[in-house]
Amino acid sequence: MFHITFQMNIQLTNVLSDVSGATGQAIIKAILAGERDPHKLAALRDPRVRASEEQIARYLEGNWQEDLLFVLQQEQEGYEFCQQQIANCDRQLEQNLRQQEDGRPGAHLPEETRKNRLKNKKRRNKPQFDLRAELFRMTGTDLTQIDGIDVMTAMTIISEAGSDMSKWQSEEHFVSWLRLCPDNRISGNKIIGKGRLPTNNRASIALKMAATTLRVSNTYLGAQFRRFRTKLGAPIAIKAMAAKLARLVYRMLRYGMKYVDRGMEFYEAQQRHRQIRYLKWKATQLGLQIVEAPAA
Repeated sequence: MFHITFQMNIQLTNVLSDVSGATGQAIIKAILAGERDPHKLAALRDPRVRASEEQIARYLEGNWQEDLLFVLQQEQEGYEFCQQQIANCDRQLEQNLRQQEDGRPGAHLPEETRKNRLKNKKRRNKPQFDLRAELFRMTGTDLTQIDGIDVMTAMTIISEAGSDMSKWQSEEHFVSWLRLCPDNRISGNKIIGKGRLPTNNRASIALKMAATTLRVSNTYLGAQFRRFRTKLGAPIAIKAMAAKLARLVYRMLRYGMKYVDRGMEFYEAQQRHRQIRYLKWKATQLGLQIVEAPAA
């Protein structure tokens, strides 16, 4: 759709972040209905759009060739068909989830708390029903309380691994199944080499993507991921944090553990305490003593 609108000189992408949104769709449907006046088309602007009607109108001086309008009609019908198919899938998914056994009768869905802007960001093709509530009813726990994990990531994990974590003896077995553990080659109780464990497991991929969102998160996990990234480099840090998220998922699903973010400040204070303790130990080994300076 973007290509054909560009050919028609309808450059809506210059003023709209998403042509498939309310304003873009309203304008395209009006064009297909026969409207050509750029100001009347711009008047269909949703109040939430930052660009003014005058700015939008400047990009609606279109080239109304019949062949291009025909192609636009075809692309719009194709888009609407896909949206209808997605809606049908959503209804079927909702129906299947409601048929699942109640994981924890009487439990109440916790209040949704979003601690960073990435978790607030609207995700495309998100189901048009309360998927979070259905997953909670089925599992008895809310995985989206873990920073970095949104409802679609939670759905991917449960669809791939299930909600019964007793299939794995421990969280380390679960991490190993996801192929998020180190591939250490050991001989004589010594690590003689390290390899890679490639995987196409959708749950592993989803956890890695969730880990990357923590880079700008002002949370405990966000601070931990940034430290991993500085120390280990991005690829290894992403895998390590994905393994950390997998362990949290395992504990929540198997033991009903509640996840509570302790905050970035707590993590940084914890790291400072560890560094001071190490320096004191090192100084003792050298026959020295470290005395902390009084607070200013």
